[in-house]
Amino acid sequence: MYKFIEKLFTFLYPIFKKWGLGSNFASYLSLLLNIAILCLLAYAIYLVFRLVLVTVMMVIAQKTKTKFDDLLVTNKTAKYIAHLIPLLFIYKSVPIILDRYEYWEGVFGKLVGIYIVILVLWIIRTIFNALRDYLKLKPRYSDKPIDSFIQVVMIALWMVGITLIISKLFDIDQKELLTILGAVSAVIILIFRDTILGFVSSVQVSINDMVRIGDWITMDKFGADGDVIEINLATVKVRNFDNTTTTIPTYSLSSDSFQNWRGMLNSDGRRIKRHILIKTSSIRFLEEDELNKLKKIQLISEYIDSRKLEIDNFNSGHKIDKTIAINGRNLTNLGLFRKYITEYLHQYPGLNKDMLMLCRQLQSTSHGVPLEVYAFSHDKRFENYEYIMSDIFDHIIASIPYFDLEIFELPSHNKFIAE
Repeated sequence: MYKFIEKLFTFLYPIFKKWGLGSNFASYLSLLLNIAILCLLAYAIYLVFRLVLVTVMMVIAQKTKTKFDDLLVTNKTAKYIAHLIPLLFIYKSVPIILDRYEYWEGVFGKLVGIYIVILVLWIIRTIFNALRDYLKLKPRYSDKPIDSFIQVVMIALWMVGITLIISKLFDIDQKELLTILGAVSAVIILIFRDTILGFVSSVQVSINDMVRIGDWITMDKFGADGDVIEINLATVKVRNFDNTTTTIPTYSLSSDSFQNWRGMLNSDGRRIKRHILIKTSSIRFLEEDELNKLKKIQLISEYIDSRKLEIDNFNSGHKIDKTIAINGRNLTNLGLFRKYITEYLHQYPGLNKDMLMLCRQLQSTSHGVPLEVYAFSHDKRFENYEYIMSDIFDHIIASIPYFDLEIFELPSHNKFIAE
């Protein structure tokens, strides 16, 4: 191959000399023609190899079952490889064409060598991109931060490539260059601080399975509340529920606190934990006639009968003076209301009956007595979950007057005016 190139680019000068042209003129003329021939041949080689490589790659992609070769075609790997072959031809030809021009031979040789290094890195990048896209098609890897690992490998390769470029450009021995880079490693660490922190965090996130692509996370510090759509070396992208995008530094996932809702989405139910405030002054013991009236409420009718019988037996057995309601045991409107809510929750179709379900009284506050519903919705989708929770509390709020209770609320402006 080398002898063919040598014959190709050295036959013009002797011909021009035979024609009686001067040495300088013959040299420059042969140089210009050789450069033109080189450009034409390089372009022709590029067209031929691009056609051959792209066609072969497409045929292979169509005949094989794997998607990887299809992704190589999509990422134009064959096209970039086709660029490499004529460049190698130019790299071998330049020393022969510029044999009499040592200075320009060195300059063009360095430029072509640098371009080859960059092109090789670009080809490797397209292969890694195809590999990334291929792994994302696999359920096992679809939620892994593949971008982060590919970026780390590419950074390492680019550092090697830059080292080769600098050594070629300034004729520095690679060992000496590595020694110099070691001396300025502190500066390099400072420049790539976020990248290094991002890499460490990416490894921690992957190993500890802290975040996956598709997870719903909440991070108040950055205003993020939505689904993770991308994890790379420097940032994590979150598509919020208002369709905005929040970018979070990757290292913040390991240094700051955030909430991942994956556990809830993978569980059997989404928690409902909400309370209403009952005005303290409306809580009281129930009279006999009131209990008879409340027996008409089907969900607690049997409970009232059994509970009333138990209380009457206790009071009569202990000779309790019932002329005053506080003596002995009694039913209260709040206690009966709690029982009603509990029964209502157990018969409500949207809740998971196999998970914890209760209505409880919390610590009293200056605003009244909090009555909390604690249950789990079967449906975890946002809109359905909100509907179920609202439907339950619509009923609870509407039921309060039947038990002669009141909800605490601050007086309105109109009430002050009326008074």
